[in-house]
Amino acid sequence: MAAHEPKRLPRVDLPADARLDTIAVREGLPPSQYGENSEALFLTSSFVHPDAATAAARFANEEEAFVYSRFSNPTVMMMERRLAALEGTEACIATSSGMSAILLLCLGLLQAGDHVICSQSVFGSTIKLLGGELAKFGVQTSFVSQTDVSAWRAAVRPTTKLLFAETPSNPLTEVCDIAALAKVAHEAGALLAVDNCFCSPSLQQPVKFGADLIVHSGTKYLDGQGRVIAGAVCGSARIVDDKLMPLMRSAGMSLSPFNAWVVLKGLETLGIRMAAQSERALALAQWLEAHPGTERAYYPGLPSHPQHELAMAQQNGSGGAVVSFIVRGEDAEVARRNAFHVIDSTRICSITANLGDTKSTITHPSSTSHGRLTEAQRLDAGIAQGMVRVAVGLDDLEDLKADLARGLDTLGA
Repeated sequence: MAAHEPKRLPRVDLPADARLDTIAVREGLPPSQYGENSEALFLTSSFVHPDAATAAARFANEEEAFVYSRFSNPTVMMMERRLAALEGTEACIATSSGMSAILLLCLGLLQAGDHVICSQSVFGSTIKLLGGELAKFGVQTSFVSQTDVSAWRAAVRPTTKLLFAETPSNPLTEVCDIAALAKVAHEAGALLAVDNCFCSPSLQQPVKFGADLIVHSGTKYLDGQGRVIAGAVCGSARIVDDKLMPLMRSAGMSLSPFNAWVVLKGLETLGIRMAAQSERALALAQWLEAHPGTERAYYPGLPSHPQHELAMAQQNGSGGAVVSFIVRGEDAEVARRNAFHVIDSTRICSITANLGDTKSTITHPSSTSHGRLTEAQRLDAGIAQGMVRVAVGLDDLEDLKADLARGLDTLGA
């Protein structure tokens, strides 16, 4: 090794053609001298160096090593390497939550005067962060239709630096054309970031369609059992190492080693969980679409979904595990009351705004996940008062149908 080349930490010796399910259980760091088969959990704040010169080299990034767990920890690195490999990117940086991942991305790449184009259908907190908090520091954001590529193109300015999309969106499951948005971004000299929370890399790898950055709330399907809060940004080594890591080192939106270890273990079952949950979700969506108590069901796996063909092409033929539907009601007030009735009548579904759990969850988006938005913002995003979102877990399908039927069958009773 040449003297000017930094020393690097070793990698797991996997075949170059290893497939996703193998990567999901193997990628990370080689075992320690003790030969553990399950990845070790390193609960330590700092790391000891053999001498002062080595410590100096490591702090100066002349030698890749673990220094301080605010920005370098073996367990966190194992999760980062595994998720990057699953997404097909060079690098990944883990964060304390999905929202901190978006914040890290924006603070690392943007400055006052820059412009962002974002889907108006993204998670409510993302809209508040981009349109509210970052606006205080001179970053401007235009919100456009998730599915109208011409609207994204028309919103481009000379100062546009980032396009941000979430596909499928929460809770309407709108699907954007990643390749088309990547073309718009790159022609403008901007980057495209995609929130891949709903699909996970098991169903969708946005970089294959031209996305530059992938954002995750590891709280959802990556963990998969509702245990911890976590986030991540995947992308090129140039962006992750040169733009985001220095900010992480200074600002400390870091993921705890314990939470990283939980997500690391969750990734091992990601493929089989997503397959099973998506299968149940499709059957439940078909049942909801035919139920007289609903006006409409939203699920990319349904042929009636406006972006069904695009979703099948981008999402490995799967619709994912989230289903939303509109409960019947002659006006917004009645529809909201009926939606609450359906939710309150459940005995199996957990009433919580979280998703990605093995336990099926149910929520009223207009008053929870998107409750901080104005009614106009909600309507622009298509979120009606009668909408109910179900994140399908591993509960028995017939039990889920009966749970929802308990409320849907007694509307107006």
